[in-house]
Amino acid sequence: MLHKSRQHCSSRKICFKRSILFLIVVSISILSIYWQGHKISYILRPIWDSPPKPFHHIPHYYAEDMPMEHLCYLHGWRVRQIPRRVYDAVLFSNELDILEIRWQELLPLITKFIILESDTTFTGMPKLLYFANNRERFEFAESKVVYGMFPGRPLLLGENPFVQETEHRSALDRLIREAGIWDDDLLIMSDVDEIPSRHTINLLRWCDGIPTVMHLQMRNYLYSFEFLVDYNSWRASVHLYQYYTRYGHSRRTDELFVDAGWHCSFCFRYMREFIFKMKAYSHVDRVKFSYYLNSSRIQQIICHGTDLYDMLPEEYTFQDILKKMGSIPRTFSAVHLPSDLIKNADKFRFLLPGSCLRRPG
Repeated sequence: MLHKSRQHCSSRKICFKRSILFLIVVSISILSIYWQGHKISYILRPIWDSPPKPFHHIPHYYAEDMPMEHLCYLHGWRVRQIPRRVYDAVLFSNELDILEIRWQELLPLITKFIILESDTTFTGMPKLLYFANNRERFEFAESKVVYGMFPGRPLLLGENPFVQETEHRSALDRLIREAGIWDDDLLIMSDVDEIPSRHTINLLRWCDGIPTVMHLQMRNYLYSFEFLVDYNSWRASVHLYQYYTRYGHSRRTDELFVDAGWHCSFCFRYMREFIFKMKAYSHVDRVKFSYYLNSSRIQQIICHGTDLYDMLPEEYTFQDILKKMGSIPRTFSAVHLPSDLIKNADKFRFLLPGSCLRRPG
């Protein structure tokens, strides 16, 4: 009996230890899923998600000093007697350097630069009116600027930041109409950091027969023009304006005009600008931990070309995920970049290859 009692006691102790071990393993698993769930989701994306419908790629022909009639002909279009008017419309947050590079690139072609900013971010954070407070910096384009200020608001409890982003885009629609746009004028819809090249917009304003709506494929850079991620940026678009045209940043058509500009994401001069965007971004949920906003961490990431949010690549095949894991390969070429960037290379040195250090503050 004593032997059986000891056996039973020993068995209970073993079961108890196993139960404790099981609870520890389960707890660690739950915490791991909470902390790293986005990684698990992204690595398994090829299983649970399907790629979007492929675009129809429109070849892009260009060489310096080519007659416009010949360039239109190569695209299957025909040259116009006079060029279209062109309107460039953006929602502005705090990207002063990139806005200057964008407007200098497009200045000779643009009828009106339409810019809307708000006193709050999409996440409802109060913010300064950076453009209004620095308007003298853009005196070179003043005669073409149509400016609007949209009064923001704090987000409601549980409200998605994309709701407020949609409200901002609707306000920009009204400002575009007030700017005097007509049917068949060319309207550029893109974020500030999605910069169409001058020769792309010049081609589209001079040619008849172009699609009424098409997306612009852009070279996709991160932090500067040193880290070329891929050629998969497509959200920028151009529209032959009609009364029913509405401003947006989602897919509108299957037509994609290739190699039409540059998308330089998180291309900031100051460390505070990185931190501000990370907190103001509609994807603010990606800031999982407060140390993500540490300046030393951000500086190291900028110089190594890794991900600010410690996320895996957003791809649809395991092969593409593996190909893009780790640091972005550096490019040492500064050929075929926005003209003002090269013209004022000393001013914008932080955006050129070999200059990853950012200013504090």
